Amino acid sequence: MIPGLPSAPFRLDRMRNASAQVFDHLRELIVTLVLAPGTQLHRNELADYYGLSSTPLRDALSRLGEEGLVDIVPQQTTTVSRIDVDGARQAHLLRLSLELEVVNTLPRAPDAALGLALEQHIAQQRLAAQLQDEAAFDRAGTAFHRQLFEHGQLADLWELLLRQGGNLQRLQRLLPRADAQGLLADHAGIADAIASGDGRLAMECVRHCLGDALEGVAAIRARYPEYLVPAADE
Repeated sequence: MIPGLPSAPFRLDRMRNASAQVFDHLRELIVTLVLAPGTQLHRNELADYYGLSSTPLRDALSRLGEEGLVDIVPQQTTTVSRIDVDGARQAHLLRLSLELEVVNTLPRAPDAALGLALEQHIAQQRLAAQLQDEAAFDRAGTAFHRQLFEHGQLADLWELLLRQGGNLQRLQRLLPRADAQGLLADHAGIADAIASGDGRLAMECVRHCLGDALEGVAAIRARYPEYLVPAADE
C-alpha cells in the first residue's frame, strides 16, 4: 500500500472524466503533504485503488509532472517530487503581483454583489476559526481570494496561479500557521477598501495578507531536509 493513500475506497463519479478525478485527488493529497515528498507512486497499486486502466492514470500523472509535483522516470518509477523552494518563490511573486493589480482595479467600480460575496466568505472563515476547523478556514480563505479574480473576469489567471502554486502550497504547510484573527482582519480590510473605492488601501491590505510567504524556509530546510530540493550551495 502506498504510504498516505487513504484506506477508504475511492468512488469515481461516472459522469466526470476519470483522469481529471484522479488528478484532483492525487494533487490534493500531494499539496497537503498526505503524500509526502519522496513517496513512490506504484502504478499497479494506483490502478487497483482507483479501479482504472493505465491510460487515465498516465494522463493524471503526466499533468502532475507538468506542475512539478511528481518526478516520472519512464518505464520505471513515479515519485512525489521534493519541494522546489525557488519555484515556490516565483509562484508567490506571481500571486502577489497579479492580486495587487486585481484589487487596484476593482475599487474603480464598486459592486454591492462583490461586497456581499466577500462578506460571506469572511463569515465562513470566522465560523471555521471558532470551530477550530483549519481545513474549512483555508477553503473559505481560498474562496475569498478566488472571488476577487472571478469578479474581475480573471478566473483564468486564478487557475494559472493554482497550476503554478503546488510547491508554494506544500511549503506553506510546513510553515507555522498564520494567525487566524490577523487573516480575518486582512480580508475585512481588503473588502472594506474595495467597497470604499480605495485601491491603494486595498493593495496595502493584500501586501500584508500575503506577506512574505517564504519566511522561515531556513528552519524548514533544517527540520525537513528530505522534503526540499537541495539549495545550490549544498
